[in-house]
Amino acid sequence: EEYSLGQHISMSAHKARKVINQIRGRSYEETLMILELMPYRACYPILKLVYSAAANASYNLGSNKANLVVSKAEVNEGTTVKKFKPRARGRIYSIKRPTCHITIVV
Repeated sequence: EEYSLGQHISMSAHKARKVINQIRGRSYEETLMILELMPYRACYPILKLVYSAAANASYNLGSNKANLVVSKAEVNEGTTVKKFKPRARGRIYSIKRPTCHITIVV
């Protein structure tokens, strides 16, 4: 098993899980087709992680990419980036940017 880990990806874990649930347990080539055709913003960073995990497996283990299967894929919540936006009459409005950590195991 080889894995790739993406940390502090700027999107909510809920949106990333929507895509991750579609690729868990599928073959490498099928995963690439699904991610390229899905219309979600979360697909691009997940596609990069799948490429990276496959490259790790072929380099470290010497396995063929056609035989790879996404055995485990999980999304965890990361830290929330908090910023403040000034508003009228001296008030502030807090902006919360959620992040997530994605792990892909092939």
